[in-house]
Amino acid sequence: MNVSHTKRKSRTDWDRLRAMRDEDIDTSDIPELGPEFFKAAMFWPGTKQQITLRLDPDVLAFFRGLGKRYQTTINAVLRRYMERATGNGNRPSARRARARSKANPRRGR
Repeated sequence: MNVSHTKRKSRTDWDRLRAMRDEDIDTSDIPELGPEFFKAAMFWPGTKQQITLRLDPDVLAFFRGLGKRYQTTINAVLRRYMERATGNGNRPSARRARARSKANPRRGR
């Protein structure tokens, strides 16, 4: 932990934690993750890459008008287009994105 980024002194005993072995950690309050959990797990595509993209002014104005996370929305729209174009729209992540967009039309588009 970088102390220069904190206002208060940490009450955590970091030396004791560093000395702990994995076997010493009590995980009894964490449920076991079985096949059903991983069946419904969302695919994570990896770290996003920063690019320069030229958009028509009206397209950019439309997405900016949707709010703060307009770049995330642009990514979601492009992902859905890619999934439909490649036939991968039945992945768990695609099903979840559709469910999110139905539940909250401003997100998950």
